[in-house]
Amino acid sequence: MELFTDIEAQVQALRALLGDALEPTDLIPLIERLDDAQAVDALTAATALVQDGERIRAAATGVIAARSSREAGQNGLAQSRGHRNVASLVQEITGSTRAEAGRQVRIGESLRTSAVAAASSVPAVGDPSSDDESTRADMPITPWHTELDRALLDGRITSAQHDAIRQGLADPPRSDQTEHESECDETEHDALLRELWEVAADQLIGAAAHDTPEMLSSAARSIRDRLDPDGARRRFQERHSRRSFRVWTTDDGHKRGTIDFDDEGYAWATTIIANAMRPRTGGPRFVDAEEKARAKALTDDPRTNDQLTYDLFLDLLRTGALADAPAVFGARRAGVRIVQVVNGEGIADPIAHAEDHLHSFPSAVAQQQTCDVGAVRVTVDSRGNPLDVGREHRLFTPKQRVALAIRDGGCRWTGCDRPASFGEARHLDEWVQDDGRTDIDRGILLCRFHHMQLHHGGWRITRHEKEDFVLHHPRGQTFALPPRPALRYAWAGVRPWRKRFRAAA
Repeated sequence: MELFTDIEAQVQALRALLGDALEPTDLIPLIERLDDAQAVDALTAATALVQDGERIRAAATGVIAARSSREAGQNGLAQSRGHRNVASLVQEITGSTRAEAGRQVRIGESLRTSAVAAASSVPAVGDPSSDDESTRADMPITPWHTELDRALLDGRITSAQHDAIRQGLADPPRSDQTEHESECDETEHDALLRELWEVAADQLIGAAAHDTPEMLSSAARSIRDRLDPDGARRRFQERHSRRSFRVWTTDDGHKRGTIDFDDEGYAWATTIIANAMRPRTGGPRFVDAEEKARAKALTDDPRTNDQLTYDLFLDLLRTGALADAPAVFGARRAGVRIVQVVNGEGIADPIAHAEDHLHSFPSAVAQQQTCDVGAVRVTVDSRGNPLDVGREHRLFTPKQRVALAIRDGGCRWTGCDRPASFGEARHLDEWVQDDGRTDIDRGILLCRFHHMQLHHGGWRITRHEKEDFVLHHPRGQTFALPPRPALRYAWAGVRPWRKRFRAAA
């Protein structure tokens, strides 16, 4: 359909749905009156109208970009209007982000490149040189993305899909330019690659009917790597060399971090997250009863997906730090040392701080830290000068932690399936106020999240002698924390097996 005819058709469709006398402020009330099918029709017509406008905008952007080239200098179109480049001009006119303006420029330049090549390759009607092979040899090579550009102009793909395919495939690698006599010349190898890229683009255009831009981008990159294995290896090494992990504190005290993954690291991280989060992100429904129960527990967890992923990430870091500390970190185990001031009457300051960088933490964080890694009592004067340094105490020994892991099998909080390697040793009795003891009977394993929940949420865990642990909700409810069923069976099987062993001996 001719472009303006299509635009008029969409406008008429919207008029039929919303009426002629339409004020922008009336949009929501009018659409609220539509039934479901009509609301979808309004969205469809408006989207088609926007896409028609995007095609015009892309074409105009491509021409303006050509008139704003670096070679044009201050006489360029964008420069003459006070802009450094065409993207800045587009951003001012459209009100878009810098990234969106850049995308519009890329699409516009692609459209114009194809249009110029197409115009140059078609001799004028009646031109006697149209059959001259030497003349045809000097014509610009048809870009591989010509059909992709035509698909956008024809309305078969959107501008977002166009950019996903164009950026994903990128340009095919070319032979050394010294082999070419001109920009219009290409080797047999170059011609073959161009044809392969054209085929790939055509296949992706077909997939655009049902695939999102994200899916198209991923598919395009994968196809590119298969068509250009040498380039794939180079890009892999480039991404590997850019790998980084950076943490910083913002001006308002937020702790931030960014990771630039290499390919293997990204695959490893996303696989771990996917496996852990699958019940929350659409995992399989047809599972056995035990797995279904675990999936339900995770689905019912009050944490957001991002919070669960964050806690998983920290648990993994802590597990790695605890796995073989001397081999990984040398003489000193990695950890955060928390400092909390306690006055002469034994009253702790409500705010603690990290020994490194002096980051502030609530008192509960220091108490939680003390449960797991112990404390060092340091007597200081009014200016913080140390007067006497005590010994480390309140610490479960490595053997005791092994015993806790064997007995508990992981976090004992109701419904939690974190393994023992993720557990933190929690004292049931406070060291000072309850005259607590660091022994197996008065300790319990909790994962990082539930340990924090206990300290910050007003929960308690009690135990009478060697009976089951009891979890106390802040509102008064209680929940028994019996041993895990699998461990019940394990311990029940020890005695009969031992008796049979002794009888056989």
